[in-house]
Amino acid sequence: MTVNARSGQVTPFITGLPTGDHPTEQLAFNGQWIYWSQGSTTNSGVVGLDNNGGLNQWDIPCQDITLSGNVFDSGSGVLTSGYAPFGHKRTTVSAFQDATHPGVCDGAILRARLDMAHPENTIQPFSWGYRNGYAIRFAPANHALMGGLLVGEDGADERGARPSNNAPDALQLARQNPDGTPDYHGWPDRYGFLPASQAIYNPICGPGDDLPCALVLAKDVPIADVLAFPPQPITSPLALEAADSSFTGIDFAPDGFARGPVQSGAALYTLEGDFGFSKANATAPAPEVGHEVKLINFSAPGQPLVLKIMRFAHNTTFEQAFVDGKRGFNRPTNIKFGPDGCAYVVDYGAVRDFGQSDPAAKFKVAGDGPLLQIPGTGVIWKICPR
Repeated sequence: MTVNARSGQVTPFITGLPTGDHPTEQLAFNGQWIYWSQGSTTNSGVVGLDNNGGLNQWDIPCQDITLSGNVFDSGSGVLTSGYAPFGHKRTTVSAFQDATHPGVCDGAILRARLDMAHPENTIQPFSWGYRNGYAIRFAPANHALMGGLLVGEDGADERGARPSNNAPDALQLARQNPDGTPDYHGWPDRYGFLPASQAIYNPICGPGDDLPCALVLAKDVPIADVLAFPPQPITSPLALEAADSSFTGIDFAPDGFARGPVQSGAALYTLEGDFGFSKANATAPAPEVGHEVKLINFSAPGQPLVLKIMRFAHNTTFEQAFVDGKRGFNRPTNIKFGPDGCAYVVDYGAVRDFGQSDPAAKFKVAGDGPLLQIPGTGVIWKICPR
């Protein structure tokens, strides 16, 4: 959409993009191109009951793919392959198959020209193989990342027809290949640095799984591959974050913000926190990861790339603040630096969830359901250097 700042008129810019589990998300700009994160339409490459009872859209690949032949059970005799409608099986899928525009796919970073009358005809995949590369931001040109696009990817949940547990979130560097094709980051068969079939990711049963627990453990362990083989060599992440910590925003700090632990060229990122599909990502007394702001300091330009990550702003409870009746972060969903040099954190507000991580956060009234905001709890926080 484009918005006329004077009249408030909203005009569609590009329509008909994929949606489902994850829609069209954050924007970034570079030259005459607009870039956006186009999240996967499913949790793990397969349409399940967690996708609106199987009615939602299936995933669209950015390159030609060959499927593994594995199908995934949603119960009642419904078997579904990856990249296919609910209850259907495919063996191969062409790039952009079932898309509304050329160049459209999901689990990707897409881009289109800003200076064309019909930008929908200029869409290109820039990078793909993400479950949900939600948070995106270009680094400065004189940075260790050399102007590259930093992506905060949110990993898979314990739910649906292909459930998993412990899938990490990841920091990725998106780069288009020299031949103009998108690079590939491994989803849906690679979680972090490891194949999804590794035992660390085995499902352990949860309220969002399609099958009863006994069948999950019998049929979904180990996690079967969606693809027969990757469409190209896999680009590994720069770093990993805790499972279910949920990247939601990234921005690079201006020089005026660089003091104390913040070095020149640093970035801050927000972690929304878990949605209660799985147990907490830490065992007491270790603190959970999420509902906070973190800091990345990078090595100097021209030096071997090193990332040093630390906590920057968080609640003392390391949970949503409302659960303990405190004032603080609930679900920080974005961070941006303003012209005044301060960081602004958008906090969606208090949300009750499935309660697997923190029973006190579980929704209390069946009619309310999980993952609904408690009205009036959203906040914009301002963080300024002293």
